[in-house]
Amino acid sequence: MDIYATLFEVLDTRSFSNMWYWIGLAILWSTASHFVLGVPFDLALKAKRQGGERMQDLEDMVRINTGRLLNIAEVSGLMLTALAATVITLLGVTGFFYGVEFSQAVFLMLFPMSFVGALNIRTAQNIASHAPTGEALISVLRRHRFFVQLIGMVSIFVTAMWGMYQNIVTGPLGG
Repeated sequence: MDIYATLFEVLDTRSFSNMWYWIGLAILWSTASHFVLGVPFDLALKAKRQGGERMQDLEDMVRINTGRLLNIAEVSGLMLTALAATVITLLGVTGFFYGVEFSQAVFLMLFPMSFVGALNIRTAQNIASHAPTGEALISVLRRHRFFVQLIGMVSIFVTAMWGMYQNIVTGPLGG
């Protein structure tokens, strides 16, 4: 058995036919929908059920993470937006104009996450301005999670369709 052949078979650079890409995509969206504004969503469910100290912990964590997000957006938001737009544009051009499959794959992961980032900042601004507590805060977090999951479902569907198309076009050996 040739070690190099085995290694290159496992580390295939054709992203859409690589199992590791799909595992990474699933982990990306699973993590994005589980951590709502950086707070694990199961903490919100426990706070709703048990109330009291758990609810106070949830409110404190949301307040801290909201402050962090808004501070990052205020201090370096313009620079991060420019950098993200540059990277996403480069990936889009090299991927779809020049046909680099790896760029297509990374673009299909990062582009939808830019919407999640914008949604995070919008929700953080909403929480900072209205200061919801208790059930109202959990409702805001639940609505935010729903939209993140909706973006994720659309993203996974589009990525799967594009990936199947790429696998059909390139064939089993990358032809």
